[in-house]
Amino acid sequence: MNKVLELKNLNKSFIQGGVRLDILKDTGLSVGRGEIVGLIGPSGSGKSTLLQIAGLLDKSDSGQILIGGESVKQGSESVRTGLRCNNIGFVYQFHHLMPDFTALENLVIPQMIANQNRAEAEKRAEDLLEMVGLKNRATHHPSELSGGEQQRIAIVRALVNAPDLLLADEPTGNLDPNTSEEVFDLLLKIVRQAKIGALIATHNIDMAYKMDRVLELKDGKVNPA
Repeated sequence: MNKVLELKNLNKSFIQGGVRLDILKDTGLSVGRGEIVGLIGPSGSGKSTLLQIAGLLDKSDSGQILIGGESVKQGSESVRTGLRCNNIGFVYQFHHLMPDFTALENLVIPQMIANQNRAEAEKRAEDLLEMVGLKNRATHHPSELSGGEQQRIAIVRALVNAPDLLLADEPTGNLDPNTSEEVFDLLLKIVRQAKIGALIATHNIDMAYKMDRVLELKDGKVNPA
């Protein structure tokens, strides 16, 4: 299986109140193309930190990151920015949609940033909204949408530039249980259809075991759950 993400020998620590906290300790993981991997662990165990490092939004103290087999140098910001834009999609607990733009525009803008022309960007945005049953909400702003609708748009926004890797941090943690299950099942369906790799952090054990493989982050180490 081709690996879309490899993390090797990562270390990350923070200083808090004069005390050093070792969040990641010489740990790593991999995600294969078409594989959905769940990441569980106690609150404060470092799941978000690991995802931020995997998504090139933060830097580890040491270790190696490979995206699609390409080693990402810690200091090469131009390479990191390009990979974030074109190869990695993100879904967070809170949707982070742009409030002044419509649902359609929230999907068009990331494509235009990636140099897609507007007509093609709008066509792909419309297709994705239809995929998640929200084509009739294309002209609505986030404030006019339910929490579940907002998160469905956040999911397809993460996939709008056809990334190789999806990273999701508690993607349904802000939703009620029924909506949460519905949105999570939709996320898995879309990721499987796209045949991309995904690393999804969740506190929900039942949801975790819907994925292909489950890892646990505990005491700074990642191990099979």
